[in-house]
Amino acid sequence: MIELPTDLPADLVPLSWLLGVWEGTGVIDYETADGQRLEGEFSHRVSFSHDGGDYLNYSGQARLLTEPQTPLVAETGFWRLGRPATAADAGPGLLPATAEARTRTVDDVEALRTPEGGFGIEVALVHADGVSELYIGQVRGPRIDIATDAVMRSASTKPYAAATRMYGLVDNHLLWAWDIAALGSPLASHASARLARVQ
Repeated sequence: MIELPTDLPADLVPLSWLLGVWEGTGVIDYETADGQRLEGEFSHRVSFSHDGGDYLNYSGQARLLTEPQTPLVAETGFWRLGRPATAADAGPGLLPATAEARTRTVDDVEALRTPEGGFGIEVALVHADGVSELYIGQVRGPRIDIATDAVMRSASTKPYAAATRMYGLVDNHLLWAWDIAALGSPLASHASARLARVQ
């Protein structure tokens, strides 16, 4: 049974099932353009939290289950429903809102529902290795499907062009799958994991 906070901003309700700290293991299985197969088992810990804003804070770390354990990825970012910015929203940068803010309601959020019955979602992630991703997609109940709209990487990172991710709540576990186009290979299955809520 999942207990949802009662103090969430209305914009976070469709994402509320993600809240908490999740830990578990997963598998990597990816073939590069030159035929090299990269595979292994990893541990993964992700955290979804909120600080009163209309977005979720996200962080994730993974380590290859070898001796010693090898760090694989550290990423951080923000998850939010896609909606047009208004004069009541702050930004960009440190610019304040130019209109008085009002509390958004369930009806405001319901107006964002897509013809498919879900809600548009935007996810901005930054990896410790110099990759930044902007994903867009849909949240439909306890399932999220997102795909990169933009990928930026520093000159020192390995080739990485695109990705899709799927998250789902199944039997009180967070299941996810991550497909990538990297190292010269087209978009293909890369990793998946099963995580249990620990907090």
